Amino acid sequence: MDAKYGEAYRELFEKHWWWRSRSEMIVDKLRQLRPASGWKQILDVGCGDALFFDRLAEFGDVEGVEPSADLVNPGNPHRDRIFVCPFDANFRPNKQYSLILMLDVLEHLEDPVGALRHALDLLAPEGAVIITVPAFMALWTNHDVLNHHMTRYTKGSFRDLAQRSGLEILESRYFCHWTFPAKLATRVAEQVFRAEPKAPKIPPNWANQALFWLSLLEQKTLSVFPIPFGSSLMVIGGKGNPA
Repeated sequence: MDAKYGEAYRELFEKHWWWRSRSEMIVDKLRQLRPASGWKQILDVGCGDALFFDRLAEFGDVEGVEPSADLVNPGNPHRDRIFVCPFDANFRPNKQYSLILMLDVLEHLEDPVGALRHALDLLAPEGAVIITVPAFMALWTNHDVLNHHMTRYTKGSFRDLAQRSGLEILESRYFCHWTFPAKLATRVAEQVFRAEPKAPKIPPNWANQALFWLSLLEQKTLSVFPIPFGSSLMVIGGKGNPA
């Protein structure tokens, strides 16, 4: 992640319509999936400064792992539950988690198969993994450059990743359908005008709120159908057999 982007990330997560609507979507899905006894241990991979911990606390005891020390505030009240280290085979917390979240993480990694395989090693037998990733390389823009993304996924390319890592896909669907044409137009404009990457900003309050409610409305209506496109992909899975 670009350093200036990292500095602004907490404010974006808490206020920007896209992050807020994604959070609501994840919380709604967790309420649907929650087992009767709840999830005892939850791991948020790429948790930043424990930004999602307060919402996840509804579902169980939350810990996180964050490879970038610059994103973690030493004074954060959740600091003792954040492992600041790479998410690789050296991360061994000596426990299993009944829920693991990888929210817009895999697209940053040179070895997403290894990371997903490691997540499954840490997953309890009946546990669940929830993953979000950006979708469709046709939507590659300066935002991906700024975020140091390696790729964007489709259902098909993610299915291949799942097979190689041993993830059993239980559900996958695109979301942010309405942003698909907007991102496509942005890509064209950036190529025509040779625009340089710039960190995202929070829109004016009226626009920010309108886009937030538009996204929530879409999640409750269009997203219940198998729409074959969107600017992001959500995958829910569990332990399977690696290829």
